[in-house]
Amino acid sequence: MHTNQSKEQHSASAIDPKQGMTERFSQYGFILAAIGSSVGLGNMWKFPYITGQYGGAAFFLLFTICLIIIGLPVLLAELAIGRAGRGSASTSLVRLSGKKIWGGFGFISIAGAFIILSYYAVVAGWTMHYAFLSFSGQLFSSSDYGGHFGSFIGSYWPIVWQAVVMLLTGWIVARGVSSGIEKYNRILIPGLVVLLILLAVRALTLEGAGEGVSFFLQPDFSKLTAESALVALGHAFFSLSLGMGAIMTYGAYVDRKQSLGKATLAVGSGDLLYALLAGLIIFPTTFVFGLEPAQGPGLVFVALPAAFSAMPLGAWFGGLFFVLLAIAALTSAVSILEVPVAWVREKFGWGRAGAAAFTAFLCFLVGLPSAVSVGGAVPGIEFMGKTFFDWMDFLSSNIILPLGGLIVTLFAGYFWKGAAKEAGLSTWWFNLWLFMMRWVAPVLVGLVFLYYAGVIRF
Repeated sequence: MHTNQSKEQHSASAIDPKQGMTERFSQYGFILAAIGSSVGLGNMWKFPYITGQYGGAAFFLLFTICLIIIGLPVLLAELAIGRAGRGSASTSLVRLSGKKIWGGFGFISIAGAFIILSYYAVVAGWTMHYAFLSFSGQLFSSSDYGGHFGSFIGSYWPIVWQAVVMLLTGWIVARGVSSGIEKYNRILIPGLVVLLILLAVRALTLEGAGEGVSFFLQPDFSKLTAESALVALGHAFFSLSLGMGAIMTYGAYVDRKQSLGKATLAVGSGDLLYALLAGLIIFPTTFVFGLEPAQGPGLVFVALPAAFSAMPLGAWFGGLFFVLLAIAALTSAVSILEVPVAWVREKFGWGRAGAAAFTAFLCFLVGLPSAVSVGGAVPGIEFMGKTFFDWMDFLSSNIILPLGGLIVTLFAGYFWKGAAKEAGLSTWWFNLWLFMMRWVAPVLVGLVFLYYAGVIRF
């Protein structure tokens, strides 16, 4: 008699050519894993910047609307395609369409996920390094936080932490769906929620925090423009991990009994709650200590450590903050790595462990130029004024992901005839969803693609 783990290891060693992926999430485990995929580092430094720039609560309201009317329908489409196709982002499209050309379209998302993880692991490594420094007290031994950050990213230490991230990510993915991805999301996501609440309470109880809360929650509709609408739509789209094949790949492991509609609402709600709590942490802290929320990575690794140093128990809260970021980065990294791993398993017939080890190592190698270029450890890795890190970010975020999202909307709206049955929606809801996928989502996602590609300017 086999244990559950031995069964999973057996099923992970091969893929049934008729049934596709044979591993399965539990219903609760899938929702946690999908939420883990959507929460990431962007909401901690990109979200405050764009929210402040485009009207505070007015932008947050616009972001929420975009998430509901565009993000959730596309999320449902990716889940339905993944569960019906039971394969990688490439194979599922081929199985459902019967045409090999869709495999090439699906591979765009797989390539995007691989590129994203190559440099995302670098930044995730920064968060782990800072968590260690904060808890050990070393981070606050000097007040020159900008100099410390510059010397760190300008050294070879980011490579070490990048390797740590890829080892952890590869190890979790290698253990399988239920024994790896689901098991660790069951631990990490509740831990993430606890840390979010603790840090939000700490930020909200700072003297003068009300000004930051007011800025975040009081709308300024005069700042809303056509550009802000596209930025809100793009952030809603990317915050759900759409267009990179992650949700589609996770969908391949969803049980037939699970309601995709309810799962979609749960994931969307989790992403929205994370964005809200992130705002309630960042804005009060930045306003109390006179920080500028538009600094991007500089806000997290330079300005906020200065703020934590001025707080009672600052080293402890600073450590919790960077652990929070590390958890968010790791859960996202796991979902991203699973995308190319699923493809490698199908393409070469490898077992899960071998595919995970190979893909993680290759991703680490591709990410090395990003690790040494962003801080100038190896000078000269630039082209047209952008570092290698910048180009990887631009190519994946501004070109590949919007293109991947557009492919999903067109496929679900026009080319796949089994969408109604797989989505499990009533007639009225399905017609509304189909209308969004055919006429609204392609146009808006196309505009986002043109905007981020620099074709549309304001």
